Amino acid sequence: MAPGNHSTATEFILRGLTNRPELQLPLFLLFLGIYTITLVGNLAMVTLIGLSPQLHTPMYYFLCNLSLVDVCYSSAITPKMLVNFVSQKNVISYRGCMSQLYFFLVFVIAECYMLTVMAYDRYVAICRPLLYNTIMSHALCTVLVTLVYTMGFIGSTIETGLMLKLHYCETLIGHYFCDILPLMKLSCSSTHDVEMTVFLLAGFNIVVTSLTVLVSYAFILSSILRISSTEGRSKAFGTCSSHLAAVGLFYGSTAFMYLKPSTAGSLAQENVASVFYTTVIPMLNPLIYSLRNKEVKAALQKTLRRTLFRC
Repeated sequence: MAPGNHSTATEFILRGLTNRPELQLPLFLLFLGIYTITLVGNLAMVTLIGLSPQLHTPMYYFLCNLSLVDVCYSSAITPKMLVNFVSQKNVISYRGCMSQLYFFLVFVIAECYMLTVMAYDRYVAICRPLLYNTIMSHALCTVLVTLVYTMGFIGSTIETGLMLKLHYCETLIGHYFCDILPLMKLSCSSTHDVEMTVFLLAGFNIVVTSLTVLVSYAFILSSILRISSTEGRSKAFGTCSSHLAAVGLFYGSTAFMYLKPSTAGSLAQENVASVFYTTVIPMLNPLIYSLRNKEVKAALQKTLRRTLFRC
């Protein structure tokens, strides 16, 4: 198409997860349940950390922010998806689509860096225990969290800005939300430069943060193996296992989505990976960090007893 014939869509139609009418209600109920658990679980974690003085440590400060990030990036996607399950037309305006993309990217990128900061915190706790309180000061924790959100906003602004420059001649998005790769397929202008930039940015965010996590855990593993007592090693592994599970789930699904050519992989595979990291992982994180965490369980029991006694 010639440059002068470019047209820009004013709204898009989301294909959704399925076109089968008999699955719309079951999927609506399923994702409503997942979203409810996500909100309750993460907000309960934030509330519990705020109400429990024994949890006012760097690790739980970062976990509190991770829960907030999970709520935000799940909320950027799931409410619109729920509406689409019960709507005749899955329409989203151009501005609404770009806004959804922007805030989704902010918090997904922030999640990458928050998990990295949490890995560094575990590294200091296990490898430099005597200096932990000195290194992980309140000032440093504040700087690290500020940096996490700053990276999210910078990355999202660049990538969304590139998407705003494209002209869209088609309106059917082959996905259930406005994501970069499905949107690029609708462009009638060349997307090569945009695709390479997005690939490099996504690669930088995923590779740099994941390498930092891997290096941190290499030092952690080395320190744990030097612990003489079995009980000590078990306790050290226990403090890291939850974070390792969360890291593996998140990086595995995001790497599958963004570190591949846009033409590779089927729509079904992309939908499964997207559903996993946009809706399932935010639900699982509070469960992962609470079920095997004695400090969280103790704080929860203490808070519940205090609340019941007041009543």
